[in-house]
Amino acid sequence: MPENVVIIGSGPAAWTAAIYAARANLNPLVFQGNPFDRKNQENGTLPLGQLALTTEVENFPSWPAGDTRQYLKTALKEEDQPYWVTANKPQPTHGINGPELVALSRQQAVNFGTRVESKDVVEVDFQNRPFTITTHDGETVQAHTVIVATGARANYLGLPSEDKFKNNGVSACAVCDGALPRFRNKPIVVVGGGDSAVEEAGYLTKFGSVVHLFVRRDVLRASKIMAERALKNPKIDIRWHTAVDEVIGEDKAGVTAIRAKSTKTGETTEFPASGLFLAIGHTPNIGFLGGQLDLTASGYVRWTTQGRTYTSVDGVFAAGDVADDYYKQAISAAGTGCMAALDAERYLGHHGLV
Repeated sequence: MPENVVIIGSGPAAWTAAIYAARANLNPLVFQGNPFDRKNQENGTLPLGQLALTTEVENFPSWPAGDTRQYLKTALKEEDQPYWVTANKPQPTHGINGPELVALSRQQAVNFGTRVESKDVVEVDFQNRPFTITTHDGETVQAHTVIVATGARANYLGLPSEDKFKNNGVSACAVCDGALPRFRNKPIVVVGGGDSAVEEAGYLTKFGSVVHLFVRRDVLRASKIMAERALKNPKIDIRWHTAVDEVIGEDKAGVTAIRAKSTKTGETTEFPASGLFLAIGHTPNIGFLGGQLDLTASGYVRWTTQGRTYTSVDGVFAAGDVADDYYKQAISAAGTGCMAALDAERYLGHHGLV
């Protein structure tokens, strides 16, 4: 018998959709991804989404400063508790961090009856109804509605030293991490030349002593007004024809400097820095869709109706960063997860499927 709703993904959009769908007695099934797949580990697409790679979360409502570890011990099943909780490892008391926040969201969904499978979806058939979803182990599941909430992964440079210091000075989200104490009143490096890079650099000037903006060419790709703001900002130091050659740091202290390389001469220069922020774009996780949903010009799933999570296939909805190339925040992803669940519920009711 077909599922009422299958949710593909494991970030705040997916778990919020699951909470709403479960409370509506739709008995949702979530495919959260395969935690043991090497490609997921390399691509940053492990279960729990980008928040699994995020340290302190200070901008998600309801989590003010305070040690939440004792609460986590009672709120989460023992097997789902982060290792630092079970090991009683001291943690900063800034409220909550990314893995904890998503683990709590998942537990909330499970408490209402959500079923969770740790499998990757590798193929879908949206041409026939009910829809068919195929997982990496060959299992097929049919569903009346599907919510795609697979997110988007940040693009990185691919340096081993960059990977070593992720969450210890290397980040792909200034809004998420920029206000952390390690970056305050210290030099910071941002990589990129588009609107996102300029915006991130401007945001980080609120915290860092100086922001070095590394641009591979001699011109910014950002819009004219954004470029002018960067050029006029006294705290943004634009370094033309510059690329990252190496991330330098220590295991405990994290990033301490960035070695830069001239794209013209090959000469290297070392910049003291407390952090490296990558602003070279995101890649939506849509490979499994097989081109069956319309995409935007930038490759994200296209919402076809303003104020709704509808896609180009009736009965398939999209939530979170897989369809949002603008806000890219946990709270906005959660909001569209709620919308997608409500849209799916109304679709099922309208077609007499529940």
